[in-house]
Amino acid sequence: MPSETETEPESNNDNGNKQFKDGELPPPLDPFQQNNRGPSPPPSIGETQPTDMDLLKSSEPGEETSEEVNDQATIQDMNETSEVASGSPLPGLKPPGELIRIPKASIDILKDQVFGFDTFFITSQEPYEGGVLFKGNLRGLAARSYEKITKRMQDRFGDQYKLFILANPEDDKPVAVVVPKETLQPETTAVPEWFAAGAFGLVTIFTLLLRNVPGLQSNLLSTFDNLQLLKDGLPGALITAGVLAAHELGHLLVAKYVGAKLGVPYFVPSWQIGSFGAITRIISIMSKREDLVKIAAAGPLAGFSIGFLILLLGFVLPPSDGFGIVVDATVFHDSFLVGGIAKLLLGDVLKEGTPLSINPLVIWAWSGLLINAINSIPAGELDGGRIAFALWGRKPWSRITGVSIALLGFSALFNDVAFYWVALIFFLQRGPIAPLSEEITDPEDKYVALGVTVLLLGLLILVPYPLSFTAESMV
Repeated sequence: MPSETETEPESNNDNGNKQFKDGELPPPLDPFQQNNRGPSPPPSIGETQPTDMDLLKSSEPGEETSEEVNDQATIQDMNETSEVASGSPLPGLKPPGELIRIPKASIDILKDQVFGFDTFFITSQEPYEGGVLFKGNLRGLAARSYEKITKRMQDRFGDQYKLFILANPEDDKPVAVVVPKETLQPETTAVPEWFAAGAFGLVTIFTLLLRNVPGLQSNLLSTFDNLQLLKDGLPGALITAGVLAAHELGHLLVAKYVGAKLGVPYFVPSWQIGSFGAITRIISIMSKREDLVKIAAAGPLAGFSIGFLILLLGFVLPPSDGFGIVVDATVFHDSFLVGGIAKLLLGDVLKEGTPLSINPLVIWAWSGLLINAINSIPAGELDGGRIAFALWGRKPWSRITGVSIALLGFSALFNDVAFYWVALIFFLQRGPIAPLSEEITDPEDKYVALGVTVLLLGLLILVPYPLSFTAESMV
């Protein structure tokens, strides 16, 4: 990769342009501001400050210079005849109701005075909704070039525009996209988030209680006639809810650390396992893939840590009288990791066809681990999907998501939990993941290892234990 030079021309037009030092800008031109929304500097006494419309239109209605007519025809021709590369490099961003365009004069400033030989040398441009997509050659490290371009753009336009450096879905080559920041406002909902999240949370509390009262699961309609029995499910519901709370707290703390803003978590109820976890939006635009893997991995790692601790306590502490749960050894075939731990700690006590009394902490912690593992599936906008995106990029993430949904669909033929989960992913969580400011730079190796660990733990919890539980079996 070419090394960065200290003194390079910052313009894509090198005909007679003066060279400037790194980060230094040429003398400012007349500002071109979008929609004139921000306050303008006051004009000097006796002097009239030109407005955006004065710069882009003639001073009198109906009078236009030939140059302005040509500029408007060029913009119209670009918008009507040029096509953006198939597979939007900015997925997940919906255009506003009223399209906001970047004036041609501002695009010229971007090309000639913001981008340059030392950052991103532009070879062509295409319209992109209200913004513009630049193709060309990325110079030096993507992260460093992003910082330089962003600084120059802020010096010229303030906070009016937002820069993205992404991989073109057509050829995987870096492209730069500049869009008005007004088009990136988060979507609003008809129902306040806290109200909707609270309603989902109340239903989830009910299903967590119901999950731990086997007598009511066989006849759900009898639940409303026997609400007092729900209190029997309180200990198990609290343990599973504690694992879920650790998961969400992990996301929240790391997001605050990296400067990202998360939405309100929507807990998804499930009568089979109590809950499917929570759907949490990332509201702010993530800066880079490394930050995304930190946030996405933090939740499962926190949930796995608390869940495994409680699981080990359940295996070590013998069940007290009237408090144990009798299960068949075959139940531990449902998870490779839990089955392996059970065989390691219980030894020859764990035999096929033999009833076994265990501490209920095992079952409660297992439920929490299962919920974490499901959310670690590398698909869509699940935690596992975000990890896959952060580790390998957008195109591999799309393929991994397709494979994961296909495998879940096949599993749904034999497992009702898989059926509901694949439906949830397909309709609510399949993506696309919103663009990151700079998607070219790979995460550091230690964060790659962290993400892979989460994916492997989830896989080991979900796949079955294949060996027979006999005295001769080996783990």
